Amino acid sequence: MIKIEEAAERLILHEGMRLRPYRCPAGKLTIGAGRNLEDNPLRPEETEYLGRVSLQDGINRKEALFLLHNDIRRTEALCRDKIPFWNMLDDERQYALLDMAFNLGIGGVLKFGKMLAALERQNYPAAAAACRQSAYARQTGKRAQRIARLIETGEWVQ
Repeated sequence: MIKIEEAAERLILHEGMRLRPYRCPAGKLTIGAGRNLEDNPLRPEETEYLGRVSLQDGINRKEALFLLHNDIRRTEALCRDKIPFWNMLDDERQYALLDMAFNLGIGGVLKFGKMLAALERQNYPAAAAACRQSAYARQTGKRAQRIARLIETGEWVQ
């Protein structure tokens, strides 16, 4: 897996960073870099770190990064657990799937049967094409194009 700081920078590029609670496009209460508080509420260690349960008044950047790093670790663990060939992928392609799981949930990523099968066979052009031809690509635009290019080439381009 790529370094957590690098993953955080990339996810902030895609998710943005908002320090006050807001409603995401799906209508979920969210804060920081895409932390969906309804489906992924604060864990006890996060509440302890933040020193409060309510985020109504917002958080600072350091707190947002703390939450984001926890989300990255949790999402990576889900990917490692649910994608049987995860460890065979290079860091960049692992990041591509992590980014998709961060956006769609691991269940959403697992619905990309053709893309995952192509990734497992190391057929990166076919995997990228499956990504580009998805509803995810139509809905997320540049983000999906960036992720598809990363899947195809193994090189991050901002």
